[in-house]
Amino acid sequence: MTITPPALSVFETLESEVRSYCRSWPAVFDHARGARLTDEDGHSYLDFFAGAGSLNYGHNNPVLKRALLDYIERDGITHGLDMATTAKRAFLETFQNVILRPRDLPYKVMFPGPTGTNAVESALKLARKVKGRESVVSFTNAFHGMSLGSLAVTGNAFKRAGAGIPLVHGTPMPFDNYFDGQVPDFLWFERLLEDQGSGLNKPAAVIVETVQGEGGINVARAEWLRALQELCHRQDMLLIVDDIQMGCGRTGGFFSFEEAGIVPDIVTLSKSISGYGLPMSLCLFTPELDVWEPGEHNGTFRGNNPAFVTAAAALDAYWADGHMERQTKARGEQVEQALLSVCAEDATASFRGRGLVWGVEFTDPARASAVTARAFELGLLLETSGPQSEVVKLLPPLTITPEELDEGLRTLARSVRETAS
Repeated sequence: MTITPPALSVFETLESEVRSYCRSWPAVFDHARGARLTDEDGHSYLDFFAGAGSLNYGHNNPVLKRALLDYIERDGITHGLDMATTAKRAFLETFQNVILRPRDLPYKVMFPGPTGTNAVESALKLARKVKGRESVVSFTNAFHGMSLGSLAVTGNAFKRAGAGIPLVHGTPMPFDNYFDGQVPDFLWFERLLEDQGSGLNKPAAVIVETVQGEGGINVARAEWLRALQELCHRQDMLLIVDDIQMGCGRTGGFFSFEEAGIVPDIVTLSKSISGYGLPMSLCLFTPELDVWEPGEHNGTFRGNNPAFVTAAAALDAYWADGHMERQTKARGEQVEQALLSVCAEDATASFRGRGLVWGVEFTDPARASAVTARAFELGLLLETSGPQSEVVKLLPPLTITPEELDEGLRTLARSVRETAS
């Protein structure tokens, strides 16, 4: 496919230099459906990015679109702050009946501001309020958002540097397999907690991603997560699972921690919780942690009623019968088999993942960017992740067909072959 980059335009002359994704994908997109986007020149692209995980059910999902259009056409509430509305009630009841009760999860639901970092900020604030302590432990290569509290528990040096001020009250610890299995799990962490001379302030909480997306698709083992929960309980620390990108079915189960059999004290959700790409986030926590005073944490757009509508429709359509979880695991096996072949042909590549989130890592970090650039030329959208952008990240919609998935995997394999030196 021959793609002509857009001419110097309003994007270059008026929009800030901070823009990023458009630099990797020099096209002006016009419409999208399912797993495909189309640019203004009519070129079609298969989407293995899915709005950074915000479009688990694909672009303009017809079931969710119909629910949204019906709601708008009847003049349903659009902006409601935290007022009670019929749309909010329908979402809460559906979330309780379809997600929480079947999993025996007792969580209260909080609506912070509508983005992932808003949910993380509320989780950190709540943990500190409950425990009366300031320190929060995070993990190497973690990513939790771009606001100051979230950046303090994020590992990426480039993103942290953008804060422009010291990022305090966060302490990093080694993520699972950080030392390639040479050091027992939590050896350093436990020693610091028990040593009165370590200089580590007693943490209020630990925040973790079960699969580090931006960090390079680093997958925590179930036994490591169980041991982390046990450590938190023993040391009187709250366990926060950031499920913003890996929740809503990305790894198979609705919550990414289900496979490990743990029950975090606090969970953050965003991205695909609305199902349609509409801004929405949740902070979930056990009832005894609900110590907020009215209005103590709020936000003008925390009541995104159109997002409540599409969220409830997504839960009803995809999570009431267990089909989505089984389908995602089957699609994941399809990806795994394809990546086995890709990495068998290229000794510089290795892969890892769960469900429908996978990463292909290259020993030469520049290779990952070359692969994604070639894939774009061939009509496939892929991004990189990892501290040196050394990992090609696969994040297709959960609703992608086996045929579309195979097409994208063949394009990826071709891109890897054609960028080999």
